Amino acid sequence: MTAAYDRLKARFARIATLGEAQAMLHWDASAMMPPGGAAARGEQLATLAGLSHDLLTAPEVAGDLADAAAQGEWDAANLELMRRAHARATALPTALVEAMARANSACETIWREAKARSDFALVRPALEEVVRLQREMAQALSAALGLSPYDALMEGYQRGVTAAEVEPVFAAYEAFLAEALPRAEAIQSRRPAPRPLPGPFPVAAQRALCRRMSERVGLDYAHARLDESLHPFCGGTPSDVRITTFYAEEDVAKALMGVLHETGHAQYERGLPEAWARQPVGEAAGMAAHESQSLIVEMQACRSDAFLSFLGRELLAAFGGDPAPYATENLAGLWRRVSRGFIRVDADELTYPAHVILRFRLERAMIGGRLEVADLPGAWNEGLRALLGIAPPDDARGCLQDIHWHDGAFGYFPSYTLGAMAAAQLMQAARREVPGLDEALALGEMLPLMGWLREKVHAQGSRLGFQDLLRHATGKSLDPGDFMAHLRARYLEG
Repeated sequence: MTAAYDRLKARFARIATLGEAQAMLHWDASAMMPPGGAAARGEQLATLAGLSHDLLTAPEVAGDLADAAAQGEWDAANLELMRRAHARATALPTALVEAMARANSACETIWREAKARSDFALVRPALEEVVRLQREMAQALSAALGLSPYDALMEGYQRGVTAAEVEPVFAAYEAFLAEALPRAEAIQSRRPAPRPLPGPFPVAAQRALCRRMSERVGLDYAHARLDESLHPFCGGTPSDVRITTFYAEEDVAKALMGVLHETGHAQYERGLPEAWARQPVGEAAGMAAHESQSLIVEMQACRSDAFLSFLGRELLAAFGGDPAPYATENLAGLWRRVSRGFIRVDADELTYPAHVILRFRLERAMIGGRLEVADLPGAWNEGLRALLGIAPPDDARGCLQDIHWHDGAFGYFPSYTLGAMAAAQLMQAARREVPGLDEALALGEMLPLMGWLREKVHAQGSRLGFQDLLRHATGKSLDPGDFMAHLRARYLEG
């Protein structure tokens, strides 16, 4: 170790602490803050972003990075991530960082009203400003990092994955979907329609069930909270993780599956290496890695026949009534139903990637200057029609449905489907290496799976990039074939 490296570790710990404060303010804005606090919250977040940027770009940082030496694999990885973060930050003037924070906050606030009114024109000027600033940031990062502008944005969410790598994966999936979707629909149409669950489902009972199920996954509420928000999410910090969901008395699945999904995220944060807390190498390996952890819990484990057999008994005990709708086969028919829909967050796992492919292509075109914001609604509708054969009847169910672009998150969307593919690959490896995994799931025992993930994924922090993390855990880099094999087994056999 060197004094220069020790100074860098102290500096990055302060930056991480500011990031934790930002995370809590973001959580509060979605779960607790009254509407009148939006303007002040935007200034608070912009100020914190500016402070973090100043700490990272201070003149002495470059000297310390030049002089620093690290011993051991973890320290070496930490130092390399510090250098990468410094390169990204120094490419961006503080004024641009603060301008983006303000523009994102303002656009997100307007978007909420525009979505409610299905009025794209209302948010268009604010989104044009966000896109203008994103293009400026992408160009600056491109020059500093030696990446294309869009790849430079992608790297901010998932290190080591480029658009050139994503394109053929998505093209192959598009071809698979064109053949698989009609087959899955035909198989589904030949089966008896599943019986709806006998609601209503009182919110208090749902809340208790959601908490119990998240505890089954291993979430420790001494370090976690479960609250309500319009859209479920996971926020907070590794020692104080916040998950949210949305309850509807007529639909228990929405809240329950939302909580299980967010618990997967939460468990990743809780499992990060404590010895490297508030250091770059102690963070999650990226958003595709994060999505793999939420989806292996929700889609791979909790929607499996094994776990549904357990969950049906829990639902019956919580809500009573006719036991027949809670049978495994019926729950599978309800919660693994294929449907061409307009809304990404409501999509089944077979059609979900089509929604991501659409957004990947559109945001890449916007950043590249090939698509202007004014033309987004039409391009969206044409793209969805090409992928799924449907077009939304209004912009609320089209280009206004997601918060991401209105909050400045360009380059994020590919992580969702890369994460789904990684989740299938990880689950296949876990079944090979964890004896009796499905038998445990049938008893509602998630800890064998979570213990394997804790060792193979969570405890690795960001020591490894996405592909190397998969090689470490499964013995190979991303293999979309594992995801397609999972989908064939679940939807195309019968």
